[in-house]
Amino acid sequence: MPQFFIPTCEINLNSLGFGNPFKEILGPAINGTINVLTAAKEVGVKRVVVTSSVSAIVPSPKWPPHLPKTEDCWADEEYCKQNQLWYPLSKTLAEKAAWDFAKEKGLDVVVVNPGTVMGPILPPTLNASMLMILRLIQATGRHLCVEAISHYGDFAAMVAQLYPQYNIPRFSKDTQPGLLRSKTGSKKLMELGLEFIPMEQIIRDSVESLKTKGFIT
Repeated sequence: MPQFFIPTCEINLNSLGFGNPFKEILGPAINGTINVLTAAKEVGVKRVVVTSSVSAIVPSPKWPPHLPKTEDCWADEEYCKQNQLWYPLSKTLAEKAAWDFAKEKGLDVVVVNPGTVMGPILPPTLNASMLMILRLIQATGRHLCVEAISHYGDFAAMVAQLYPQYNIPRFSKDTQPGLLRSKTGSKKLMELGLEFIPMEQIIRDSVESLKTKGFIT
């Protein structure tokens, strides 16, 4: 009998500006999560680890600006609706649906909320995180699961340091005003023994994988 099941849900990022957000984005995210949890419950899975996203934690404009975001923080649903931020809204609603299902059906559910996920490429297409590093190199313009909280400018500076042969754009130090840096983003997971891969190694693994797959030279 299976003990663990880890579901993930793909969102069509190309549809974020289209006409019916609930039909195209919100509904599939919620229903997809519930369908997987229902199937897991029916076959006797003991624990389900749901891969949510840091997008279920931010944007959260009402969170105290002097405090780093923690697992107690949720993306503001009304703010997302008003600003048509359908992706974080979909992640928030899907995760809340998972917690409601766990409470109602008695299923052991654990949620991790990763920030940016990078590394060697497995599928034939790139996810949003890998596209971020690819575009940076090409210079084209409810366990919080992060090793540390850094600004995009910090990330870009490290890529430039490791790969000076590429024309990496330079950014100001504070590319995300209001985002507080923290060297221990996921205290709960670290206390449970999870060891994060250092950012330097993640960047090297990601760039070398992009080279191997022919996305860059």
